[in-house]
Amino acid sequence: MSGPVTLHQVLERLAPGTPLRQAVERTIQQRNGALVILGFDSTVEGLCSGGFELANSVFTPAKLAELAKMDGAIVMNNAGDQILRANVHLLPDPKYGTDETGARHRTAERTAQHTGKPVLSVSEDRRTATLFIDGTKHELLSPTLVAASVNQSLQTLDRFRRRLDDAEEILTRSEIADLVTFRTVLAVLQRSELVRRIGQEIKQDAVGLGEEGSLISLQIADLIHGVDELRQLILADYVRPNRRSRVQGALSDLEAIPTADLTSAEAVAQALGLDEPDNEAKARGVRLLSQVPRLPDTVRTAIVRHFRNLQGLLAASAADLERVEGVGAARAEQIRQFFDRMQDRTQMWQSTFPD
Repeated sequence: MSGPVTLHQVLERLAPGTPLRQAVERTIQQRNGALVILGFDSTVEGLCSGGFELANSVFTPAKLAELAKMDGAIVMNNAGDQILRANVHLLPDPKYGTDETGARHRTAERTAQHTGKPVLSVSEDRRTATLFIDGTKHELLSPTLVAASVNQSLQTLDRFRRRLDDAEEILTRSEIADLVTFRTVLAVLQRSELVRRIGQEIKQDAVGLGEEGSLISLQIADLIHGVDELRQLILADYVRPNRRSRVQGALSDLEAIPTADLTSAEAVAQALGLDEPDNEAKARGVRLLSQVPRLPDTVRTAIVRHFRNLQGLLAASAADLERVEGVGAARAEQIRQFFDRMQDRTQMWQSTFPD
């Protein structure tokens, strides 16, 4: 791999059944330890002392496990298909801190920070492997433990997705009835961002299942389907001014909010530059118009600009809608019928739950 590698990419290389994971398992079975740098450049070279270089040494699990019998570190190329050096003594700068107690893990963490390369440390005593990358560490768990954790997380994701769907339904009814506050808007944004984050975490964990994680990936995709689009549509409805750059900026701000603060409506409102949670909010109609079948984005944008807000759009007749460029008589009638149905549903809901 050329350039910086991501945690996801490295975990894919270490998934059960892959050659690198087989090498780790062989090393553990042989009751040996190992320290492997997963990449090489001039910075890595500057940290290496002693040991020996290997010419045209193609990586195999058996070869790496045999080289691990020596105390020194092993250096692989960026592509992960060659072993470049073995039995190397590493000298990372001591300015890089570490909370590890074992010598091998301390060296691994410091080397990862110093070089920016992923470093794998196999503990001889604990018979576990730990990956150090981007200032974090990840212990490689057995597929059985990973599967149990992922299944539990999927249940959490399913629960949060149902809460998100409920919050969106409440927002829709409030918008139709012109009773929206920013707290209702924020509830959807908060839950959608939580669903996105939980889904990302499960995706990362599922990598540890190798090929067995394909079914879980499908489940995750189903549970987070439409969440990214929902966040953007709501921000387009309520962030002012409604420019693409402003919406994208708000989206970045939302993703940057610490998870601990994401449960606070006030903190999220402040981060996104929205009004106080209990203040009245007015939708522009972007999200609801996106639910009209086969309505092009350009026509939707033209309608929003023409009527300026959802209430103006809801009050528009088919003839009013037809005046918007690109709508036409058939499409105007389709849109009018769509909003009539939504208003009927909202009135039915209000009569069932008058409070």
